[in-house]
Formats: sequence, structure tokens, C-alpha cells
Amino acid sequence: MEQPNYSYINSLSGGDKAFEVKIMDIIKNEYPHERDIYFKNIAAKNFKEAAENVHKLKHKISILGLEKSYEVASQFENNLKEDNAALQDEFNEILNVISLFLNKL
Repeated sequence: MEQPNYSYINSLSGGDKAFEVKIMDIIKNEYPHERDIYFKNIAAKNFKEAAENVHKLKHKISILGLEKSYEVASQFENNLKEDNAALQDEFNEILNVISLFLNKL
């Protein structure tokens, strides 16, 4: 599985380390809450709400340089809009990888 990286953040920052730290702080603060809401909606089979949660999380997936994972998230979001939880396990694994990455920071 691909791993989170700073490539996109570095390209956005133009070498501005303060900007990079600020972006990562925002992700570290928002991600756990957004992830938890997603898990609550999935557990309750609130697929439309879960699709909205995936949409928000998708942006963080992109910022963390996870290109293939972004594609999985996009497809999963579309599936959820059709009350289909296919790709749930794959998406949950992406969230796990991100959580492990952020916990190391």
C-alpha cells in the first residue's frame, strides 16, 4: 500500500516550512474528528452522510500524496451515494495508514 508523503505539500509550499507545518497541523487536528464521524455513519449505515465524510477525507488523502488511495476514495464515495458499501475495507485501510502516519508526527 502506498504511504503518505509530503510531495504535494512541498510543491504547494515552495519551500516555506512554516506553511508546511501549518498545513500538517490542520490535517492533524481535523482528521481524527472527520474519521470518527465517518465511522459512526458507516456503522449506522448512513451511506449518504458517509459519502459526505469520504468527500472531506478525500482532500486530506490528496494532500498527503496518496494518488491511488484518492482514486479508491472517489469510487467509494460514488458507491456510498448509491447505498453500496463496496470498497469499505480498502478505504478503512487507507484511513488506518493515514492514522499511523499522523501518530508518528
